[in-house]
Amino acid sequence: MTDESERAVQAAIEAEMRLLDPAVRASPSLVSQLLDPEFLEIGASGRRWDVTSILTVPSDGSVAPEARVEVSDMSGAVLAPGIVHLTYFTDHSGRRAWRSSVWRLTEVGWRMYFHQGTLTG
Repeated sequence: MTDESERAVQAAIEAEMRLLDPAVRASPSLVSQLLDPEFLEIGASGRRWDVTSILTVPSDGSVAPEARVEVSDMSGAVLAPGIVHLTYFTDHSGRRAWRSSVWRLTEVGWRMYFHQGTLTG
């Protein structure tokens, strides 16, 4: 991987980890800074989310600071200039899932364009 590719993957990983931070998740303004306007998610529940629906989640009181997400096996690849694909495993209070995110570089920084979670045993 080139230095430029390594920097792109690292920037996407840092942005992903910010999104997983309960303090960030509890703030619609911070979350909106990390999501692409065309964001789409297919959640581990099977539900489809867009920016508007995701931004309503923190305000419903379901995001607790003590509910940290354990992350492992995170890796990334540059698919094209300014496009990074991340994969990783999460354990959130016993709810385990494989996750996949596509990040794209915009004029305002790295933004998550797509995310999918798949529950696992």
